[in-house]
Amino acid sequence: MTPSQITYLTFGIVLLLAVAFDLGLLSKKNRTVTMKKALMQTSFWVLLALAFFGFIWYEQGHQMAIEYLSAYLMEWSLSIDNIFVFILIFSYFKVKESHFGRVLLIGILIAVILRIIFITVGVTLVANFHWILYIFGAILIYTGIRMFLAKKDLEPSLEDNSVYRFLKRFLPITAEDGDGKLAIIRNGKRTFTSIFVVIVLLASTDLIFAIDSIPAVFGITQERLVIYTSNIFAVLGLRSLFFLLRGAVDKFTYLQQGIAVVLIFIGIKMLSAIIGIDLSVYISLMVIVGCIGSAMLISVWQKKK
Repeated sequence: MTPSQITYLTFGIVLLLAVAFDLGLLSKKNRTVTMKKALMQTSFWVLLALAFFGFIWYEQGHQMAIEYLSAYLMEWSLSIDNIFVFILIFSYFKVKESHFGRVLLIGILIAVILRIIFITVGVTLVANFHWILYIFGAILIYTGIRMFLAKKDLEPSLEDNSVYRFLKRFLPITAEDGDGKLAIIRNGKRTFTSIFVVIVLLASTDLIFAIDSIPAVFGITQERLVIYTSNIFAVLGLRSLFFLLRGAVDKFTYLQQGIAVVLIFIGIKMLSAIIGIDLSVYISLMVIVGCIGSAMLISVWQKKK
């Protein structure tokens, strides 16, 4: 077997074992998740991702390992912004806390499948039309500037969400949660519950975030092994991160600006290839860690002040 095949096989085995462990620890129906358990689970996923970083270093070399770490940190930081929207969705539909774990699990597993499809399409496009990377770069710069200038206090309205409006128009939906069921029978007719709507919105929201994050990863590397693994590890850690951060929605005031600067940097890095400038992946890693870390520290310091 080639080193790449060994890495894929190892990743698949680790992923199956980790999801099984996650299911046993957090996903039991009608079970609330404590802050302690959320911290343990978040640590588990982060340490697992870092252990895989060491494995890639051993099997594939330091260059690909650093690319993986940079891509993972990029996706992980964007996931934090993603979680704040998840919290809004749960609050809007008044989901019971006992259903949080199961709903998040199903929504995130669907999101993983959609991301794999999205990445596969992206890899195919880049392989056949390399110039599309420059379009990705321009989109990232535009998105980063909009994100940096956007007002944090303007919360999105779910009533204006196109996916939600589509579901209400074409499917029979009830405001009931069906005690955690996706559908119930009302007057002899199958009706979809609010739990079903929340799961669809979680998956579609993550896919919208992926439109920014996956092109950003292409700006770090075009290795499909790195793109797949970093994305999947980051997304699977979303659920435990949700429980850890749901009480800290307003703690990271400047995280949005930190992420915006990273997106702008990655966009410039992609466009600089036009004039033959190829920035080292180590520089990308330092910029990602520096911007996200600084944004979090400044946010915490500002809150204490």
